[in-house]
Amino acid sequence: MAQAITQGTVEAGAGRTTKEPWYKVLYIQVLIAIALGILLGYLNPEWGKSVKWLGDAFIALIKMMIAPIIFCTIVHGIASIGDLKKVGRVGLKALVYFEVVSTIALLIGVLVGEVVKPGAGFNADVTKLDGKSVEKYAKMAADDSVTGHIMALIPKSFFDAFATGDLLQVLLISILTGVVVTGMGQRGEAITHAIDTAGQIFFRIIGLVVKLAPIGAFGAMAFTIGQYGIGKVVDLAWLVGTFYVTAFLFVVLVLGGIARVAGFSIFKFLAYIKDELLIVLGTSSSETVLPHMMTKMRRLGASDSVVGLVIPTGYSFNLDGTNIYMTLASLFLAQAVGADLSFGQYATIILVAMLTSKGASGVTGAGFITLAATLSAIPNNPVPVAAMTLILGVDKFMSECRAITNLIGNGVATVVVSRWEGELDQEKLNQVMAHPISIGTDISDHAPNMDPATAPAAAAAPIPAPAR
Repeated sequence: MAQAITQGTVEAGAGRTTKEPWYKVLYIQVLIAIALGILLGYLNPEWGKSVKWLGDAFIALIKMMIAPIIFCTIVHGIASIGDLKKVGRVGLKALVYFEVVSTIALLIGVLVGEVVKPGAGFNADVTKLDGKSVEKYAKMAADDSVTGHIMALIPKSFFDAFATGDLLQVLLISILTGVVVTGMGQRGEAITHAIDTAGQIFFRIIGLVVKLAPIGAFGAMAFTIGQYGIGKVVDLAWLVGTFYVTAFLFVVLVLGGIARVAGFSIFKFLAYIKDELLIVLGTSSSETVLPHMMTKMRRLGASDSVVGLVIPTGYSFNLDGTNIYMTLASLFLAQAVGADLSFGQYATIILVAMLTSKGASGVTGAGFITLAATLSAIPNNPVPVAAMTLILGVDKFMSECRAITNLIGNGVATVVVSRWEGELDQEKLNQVMAHPISIGTDISDHAPNMDPATAPAAAAAPIPAPAR
C-alpha cells in the first residue's frame, strides 16, 4: 500500500494534499532527539557522556559505507561518460570553483576577525597555558607537510584505502579505476554494470542506516553538552557567535549570490536539504549524509556525471566552513594572547590553510587538527599551539557549524558545475524549488527504496510515494 508524502506534498497540477503522521518524519524525529540530548546533557552530564557510544555507532555505520559508495559512484560516473576529456574538464571546473570560493571563505574569516576582534581584551597569559590537552593535535600537525600530503594520497594497497576510509585515497584509486575501465571498451561495460549494481546495494544499506539518525543525534548531542557544558559556550560566546554569524552571512551572501546566478534560491535550497542539515547538526559530521546529498542533487537536476565527481571531491577540496573557522580562530587566538600579526604572517595563514584544509574531509574535529597545522606554520610564530586550549572546550560546538557550511557549499557547487557544463535539468530544478520542503522530505523518507539511478525519476512525480 502506497503511503502518502510527508507534511502536505502537493501533486503537480492536481493540488491534492496528503499527509503522513508527524512522528514518522525524519527531520522532526532528529529535532526531537537533539532537544532531548541537550536536555539530558544539561540535567545529568554524566549520563549524557555515557550515551556517547550511540552517536559514535551511528557515524561508524555510515562511515563503513562511504568508501565503497564513493568508489562505485566515481568509477561508474567516469565509465558512463566514456570521454576522458570530459572527465578532465568537469574535474578542472570543479577544482577552479572550489579554490575560488574557498579563498573567499578564508578572506572573509580574516576580514571578520579584524573588524570584530573577538579575542580583543581576552588577555590570556601564554606562560600559564597548559598545552597538554592539545598535545595530540600539535603532534598530528607537526607531521603535516606538503610531502606528507602527497604521500598520504597513496594507500599501502588497493584495499587499504577502503580499510582506513581515507577519502583522498579512495578518490585516487576510484579515478584510476574509472580511467582504466573506460579504456576497456566492451569488456568494461560489464564491469561498469556490476559496479553500478553494487552501488545501488550500498545506497540502499545507507538508506536503512539513516533511519537511525535520531538515535545517533541524541547520543552525540547529549555527550557534547554533558562533556563540555553550555557554560563553555557562554564563556566564549563572542567567538562562537561571531563564527556562526559569519558562516550564516557567507551562506546567504556569497553562496546565495552564486545560487542566484545559477538560477535558484539559496533559502529554498536550504529547505530542500533540511533533513540533511539537521542530521549534520546532531552528529557534527557531513559524511553522515553524503549518499543522501548525492541522491538529492540528482533529483535537483544535476547530471549523474557531475554529481559523481563533484560531491565526493568536494568533501576533501571544498570546505568553506572549515576555511572560515581556521582564519577566524587564528586571529582570535592571536588577539587573545596579545600578538600582532604582520602582513606576511596573515598571508602565511591563508596559504597554509588552503593546503591543510584539504585533509579535513567531513570528519568531526578535523578542523581543530588543521588549525594546529596552520598555527605551526606561521613564521616567527607569536601564537603558540598551546593557545588552542582556550577554544578546545567550544570547538565541538563550532564543528557543527563547520560541517553544515561545508555541506551547503558542496550542494551549491554541484548545481553550479552542472550548469557550467550545460547538464543541469532546469525543469527538475524548477519543480523542486516550487515545493522544496515536501519533495526533500519525500526523498529522505523513502531513500531505502531509491537508488542513484531511480531516485530522481521516482521523486519526479510527487504523488504517490513509493510503496513500503
